[in-house]
Amino acid sequence: MRDDPTLVEQIQRDLRDVRWLGPEEIRAQARRRSQRRIVVATVVLALAGVSAAAVAAPRTSPPVVQPAASASPTRHEITLDALLQPEDLPLPVYVELSQAGLGEPVRLEDTLGRCRTSQGRSDGWQMSILSRSQTLMRKPTQGVLVPGDALVMQDLFRLTPETARQLFTSLDDLVAPCAEWRSVAQWDTPDTSHTAEVIHRWAVVQRGFAGDDAAILRDSLTGPRDVQTGQTLAKAPPPTLLAVVRVGDTVSLLRIADDGTEAKLRQLAVAAAARMCVAANPPC
Repeated sequence: MRDDPTLVEQIQRDLRDVRWLGPEEIRAQARRRSQRRIVVATVVLALAGVSAAAVAAPRTSPPVVQPAASASPTRHEITLDALLQPEDLPLPVYVELSQAGLGEPVRLEDTLGRCRTSQGRSDGWQMSILSRSQTLMRKPTQGVLVPGDALVMQDLFRLTPETARQLFTSLDDLVAPCAEWRSVAQWDTPDTSHTAEVIHRWAVVQRGFAGDDAAILRDSLTGPRDVQTGQTLAKAPPPTLLAVVRVGDTVSLLRIADDGTEAKLRQLAVAAAARMCVAANPPC
């Protein structure tokens, strides 16, 4: 990864006395998917090796006409400047957790995937070529980093151009089976344990406001209800919000803190689309 050394030094100074929670706990609480660390430069080197082999091979057909010198080269790696930057957020950002991945599914939301598979359907996720993810955190509270300090979670993927377009043309069909989905699970209280149900209502609520395409998905939930007594066990939580933005062959997923609004998420999606231009094919 091409991390800025000055940023690393600043983070080390700011967080010298911070006691970190385990990364698994942070990612699980923040609904982050688990990803293995991969040096994306390996992909670039591999592609360069393929290109070199093609040049060295003997030609058995007429030479291919080379593109004009002014044509922009195809971009492969997703660099850090293609992600949201601290200045794109209204609050100070003190910690950036960044990862890279190869051949990852574009998981819109785990709950949406479970809804589909519980009905015998595929989860519907498209596969990416490579990806880069980050979590932007606010300043730790009392020296301890907790999941609630996550301001924005972003996954940025490179897909084939057709797959990137297909992700958006299939959004309505993807969400339709989960327009009203009943989820049943154990709900524990200090006194007892209940079998509770929650109704999820998924919908595509906004489209076409950023980049080449964009959408906001919303999951409105009911409060958990005891399936035997009908008793409501807790208030309904805030809706789950997800922004999906496409610029060329890149797609970004954005999630914000639970107190975020659709208006705030839309604003961040517009900023994300502008940043994605440095990685997209074709260039903006």
